[in-house]
Amino acid sequence: MEIGDVMENNKLFYKKHFIWDKLNNEEKVDVFNVADDYKAFIDSSKTERLTINEIIKRAEAKGFVNILDQKDIKPGARLYYVNKGKDAVLAVIGKENIESGMNIVGSHVDSPRIDIKQNPLYEEHGISLLKTHYYGGIRKYQWVTIPLALYGTVVKGNGDVIEIAIGDDENDPVFYITDLLPHLAKDQNDKKLSEAIEGEGLNVIIGSLPSEGKDDEKKFKLNVLKILDEKYGMIEEDFQTAELEIVPAGRSRDVGLDRGMIMAYGHDDRVCAYTSLKAILELENPHKTAIALFVDKEEIGSVGNTGMESQFFNNMVAELIALQNEGNYCERSLKKALANSSMLSSDVSAGVDPTYSQVSELQNAAIMGQGVAMIKYTGSKGKSGANDANAEYIGKLRKLFNDNEVIWQSAELGKVDQGGGGTIAYIMANYNMDVVDLGVPVLSMHALFEMVSKTDVYMTYKAYETFYNKF
Repeated sequence: MEIGDVMENNKLFYKKHFIWDKLNNEEKVDVFNVADDYKAFIDSSKTERLTINEIIKRAEAKGFVNILDQKDIKPGARLYYVNKGKDAVLAVIGKENIESGMNIVGSHVDSPRIDIKQNPLYEEHGISLLKTHYYGGIRKYQWVTIPLALYGTVVKGNGDVIEIAIGDDENDPVFYITDLLPHLAKDQNDKKLSEAIEGEGLNVIIGSLPSEGKDDEKKFKLNVLKILDEKYGMIEEDFQTAELEIVPAGRSRDVGLDRGMIMAYGHDDRVCAYTSLKAILELENPHKTAIALFVDKEEIGSVGNTGMESQFFNNMVAELIALQNEGNYCERSLKKALANSSMLSSDVSAGVDPTYSQVSELQNAAIMGQGVAMIKYTGSKGKSGANDANAEYIGKLRKLFNDNEVIWQSAELGKVDQGGGGTIAYIMANYNMDVVDLGVPVLSMHALFEMVSKTDVYMTYKAYETFYNKF
C-alpha cells in the first residue's frame, strides 16, 4: 500500500488523543496553574453555601455587580444574582438582544453528604452523638472511620444567624462514625454491601466527656450543649432551625508522582462550577449574552426553591429583559429568550477506572486525560429520564471545538443495563433550548474523595471559554 493511501485511510478513522501529547510547553504550565487555582477554590467550597460565597467573591473582584441594584443594562455589563444563598447566576450582557438567545453553561454546587437531623443530639454509653440523614447517592460504607468536618448555618431563636465550620483547620477537632471490628462482624459480613451500614447507623460522635459538677443521667449530652453555648450561644432547640452538614475533613491533594491528578471532596460538580466560573470571569463583550448558572439540589432531583425545577432562573432572565427594554417585559420575550438559547449542562461524567473497567462500554466511555466529555444522553437503561441532544446541535459544537483545538470525547455513563444517572439538562431542554451535557471525567464519583485529571480540568475550562466567545 502506498504512503498516500495509508494517510488517506487514516483520515477515515476516528481517533482520540491524550491532551498532554497535544499541548505546547506554555500550555502545560497553564494546566498546573489552573489546577492550583481550582484547588484553592474547592478547598473554600465544602458546602453549597460556601461555594456560592466563593463564586460571588471572585465575581465581584472581576467587576460583577448585583442585578438588583441596576436600573438598566448595556452590552458588556457584568451582573450577578443570588437566590437564597444557594444558587447564583452570572451574566455578561451581549451585543445582541437577549430575545435572540443566550449561551448558558449550567453546573450544580451541591454534593453528596450527610445532613444532621433536626433533633439530633443524644448520649449512650458515655458518648454523645448526632443522628443524621444522608443526602444524595452515597455509598454508606465509605463514610465510617474517617475524619469528618461539620459545616452549616444556624438560625437562633432571636433571629441571629451563625455559621459553623469545624474540622478542616489543623487545630480543630474532627468528627467520626464508628464501624464494627472484624472480630465481631460476622453478621455484618453476611449482608450485601449496600446493607452492611444502615442509614440510621451513620451516627456522628460529637463528644465523650461528662459535664463537671453534675450527677445527671444526660451529663455527656449536657457537656456538648455547654460547649455549643459557650462557643456559639447555641441551645438545643437551635438544631430545629439549622442546616448542618457532615463532609470529609481534609484539603484537596495532588495524586501520583507526576502530580497529574487531584483528589478532593466535591469534584461532582464543583469542578464544572469552577471551570465555567473561570471562563465567564475572563469574558468581555460577547455577541450573545453569556450566562454561568450555579444551582443547588441536583443530587436529590433538582427539587425545591433552590433546585433547577424552581423559577428563580426564569425570574432572573425576566429581570434582564426588563432592564434591557426600559422596564418593559412580556412573557413572550422570556419564552423566546429561553427557546433561542444554547446550553452546556456542565456536569461531570464517569471516567474509566482501570480496576473496574468491566462496568464501562469502552468504545463509548470517557478516558481520563482525553478531554472534556460530551454525553449526548443520560438517563438509565432505555434512556429513561434522559435529555437526548439532537445531532444538529452536537454538529455545531463539534465544529466549534475542532476549529479551536478543544480536545473532547463522547461518553456514556456506563454499560446500558449497568445503571445510569441524570443532570439538569432535561429540565432546561423543557424550555425548547438546545442542551447537551459536557464536563470533566471523574474517578470514584460520589466517594468522599473523587479524582480528576488536571489536563481534563484545563480542557473543560477551554471548552467553556470557547463556547462563550465563539458559539
